[in-house]
Amino acid sequence: APTESNSYFRVVVVGSAGVGKSTLVQRWVRGTFRDSYLPTIEDTYRQLVGGQRRMGVLQITDATGGQRYPGLKRMAIARGHAFILVYSVTRKETLEELKPFYELIREIKGSNLHKFPIVLVGNRNDEGPRELALADGAACAQEWNCAFMETSAKEDINVQELFRMLLLERERRRDKIKEFRRKILRSRSIQKTTNKEETVKDTVK
Repeated sequence: APTESNSYFRVVVVGSAGVGKSTLVQRWVRGTFRDSYLPTIEDTYRQLVGGQRRMGVLQITDATGGQRYPGLKRMAIARGHAFILVYSVTRKETLEELKPFYELIREIKGSNLHKFPIVLVGNRNDEGPRELALADGAACAQEWNCAFMETSAKEDINVQELFRMLLLERERRRDKIKEFRRKILRSRSIQKTTNKEETVKDTVK
């Protein structure tokens, strides 16, 4: 069972219908690949994953929800700690269709967006010809200032690495926030010391 020392956070998976969100998650959680497509409203999975310094529990929500359930999508994003944006490398339009999802994440998270890891994923979910090059995904990730990788749920390529990357990125961002807070505390401490010294000097005068 997870303890307080574990890193526990919610990962939200979004993307157009049929890009392989569910198969990607199921490949990681269950080690299986589902070839048939079933529309998803919301599925949630939990899995233990190893990070650099600690184990972490990822709660993964596949919550695109479709146009009929916009409330579910907003709620999942509001509660999410990390995001996987999935497109299909064999369907060019699916990368374009991620832009509204990214904009929604940016709108909901606002000025805190930098605290939440985002990974753009180019998934190969079928045997169709590639319509998007590796460079296309990399350019989009650079524009959005997020991580990027390509996966194949069918061939089980980079699936484990994807979810492990999220935990490592989470740890890295937490460390940066902790260091920033330590610097603020040190600054306040120095300021207080300086004020005390000035008070002592005034008293001596």
